[in-house]
Amino acid sequence: MGAWFDANLVSVLNGVAIGCLLFILAIGLSLVFGMMDVLNLAHGATFLVGAYTGWVVGGTDPTWATFLLALAVALGIGLLVGAGMSLLTEPLRRRSHLDQALLTLGVALIVAELLSIAFGNDVQAVDAPPGLDGTVTLLGSAYPTYRLVLIVVGAVFAVVLWALMSRTMIGTVIRATVADRDMVSAIGIDNRKVKLAVFAAGSALAAVAGVLGGPIYGARPGLDSTVLILALVVVVIGGLGSVRGALVGALVIGQIESLGRAVLADAASFLLFGALAVVLVLRPQGLFAGAAR
Repeated sequence: MGAWFDANLVSVLNGVAIGCLLFILAIGLSLVFGMMDVLNLAHGATFLVGAYTGWVVGGTDPTWATFLLALAVALGIGLLVGAGMSLLTEPLRRRSHLDQALLTLGVALIVAELLSIAFGNDVQAVDAPPGLDGTVTLLGSAYPTYRLVLIVVGAVFAVVLWALMSRTMIGTVIRATVADRDMVSAIGIDNRKVKLAVFAAGSALAAVAGVLGGPIYGARPGLDSTVLILALVVVVIGGLGSVRGALVGALVIGQIESLGRAVLADAASFLLFGALAVVLVLRPQGLFAGAAR
């Protein structure tokens, strides 16, 4: 067992790093769908906007100043996109998820096509910031420093979001809005503003994840569809509206994506959707179903 772990240490760590990135992406989708009851299929397109923002602002070899600027710009873009999507889907709030899916999918296709027209179809590579573009030695294996930092960033995001949702008044208002919109309105809180805030925050996280994922995935057409599928699988496995579920689901999918491709390359895709099928059969509500309606 020890020899196997040593041989696959890099793949295991890659799975954790990818899982942390997927968590930052998927938690926004989970909260918007699980708590606000809106299926946003433009979430992957927002990630792609963030990826291109990182490349445009920071270039292929960003400095710390341009990298942080890219994060700030992506955050602002994500907030605006989320607010716009909230207003756009508000008329469909009482209609089926299919209507929401068609609308947000149409937005995603338009955004992806506009990005392709603007930046071409080539893969735009992005390096890590200075100091994080090297490697460190772990148990005799060289491992990229940036991916280790990404693991730490993902852990910090998880703790902060859990504390925000379960230990603050903001989280209480969000949960109350999910449980009973009319009661929240009766005490003077506009639940439409709550929905807009959650939608904006979720999209901002997706855009920030796009910048953070630049040194791993780069920026390229089709990336939006890839990460959207992974995020949807994470949400289904983890459970709607659950921070803990999104984290566990993301780490599971991260390991399947990385370790599965390293050990069973030919069956990697089957492992991904096989895990999804098992969870749907044994626990359809997900491993840690949150406050979904």
